[in-house]
Amino acid sequence: MKIGVLALQGAFAEHSAVLQRLGVEAVEIRLPGQLENLDGLILPGGESTSITKLMRHYALTKKLHEMAVNGFPLFGTCAGMIVLAKGISNGKIEPVGVMEIDVKRNAFGRQVDSFETDVAIPVLGRNKFHAVFIRAPLIASVGTDVEILAKLPNGTIIAARQGKLLVTAFHPELTDDPRFHQYFLDIIAGKK
Repeated sequence: MKIGVLALQGAFAEHSAVLQRLGVEAVEIRLPGQLENLDGLILPGGESTSITKLMRHYALTKKLHEMAVNGFPLFGTCAGMIVLAKGISNGKIEPVGVMEIDVKRNAFGRQVDSFETDVAIPVLGRNKFHAVFIRAPLIASVGTDVEILAKLPNGTIIAARQGKLLVTAFHPELTDDPRFHQYFLDIIAGKK
């Protein structure tokens, strides 16, 4: 399996390292031509305004939109989730806009308000997942085809799936737990 990691800005090296630990070829993607012959793509956390401007500059936004509409698997974490959302309640960015979710950027506050917590995510098994939130967004609402995968105890939606699209408000690549990446690989392989 060959998985691309969008490498314009943000935590792309950490995603690549997790994929390599899982025995998967990870390829850093910066240009549209590099999207050929991939089995899926991860859009990492970082700064969503910078990522979307760079995507537009390098002609990646429209290409990824077309690929996703045709069933190409995408996994967005934190800023990557914002990039995939159809609706963004605060901020003027041009997302890929393929997932039926509305998100709120920086929903938990500033950098100093970042936090970590253990979350129950049934699709990953019985053990809780240690989630790292850094200036994290949240999912304000979901469409009818979106499966909610995880919520905080207060009901805030933090992970979801729509077909071959997967998103998290947190950074699974910043933990030693590869289960979210493995879940994405299982989606690609048709096991989930």
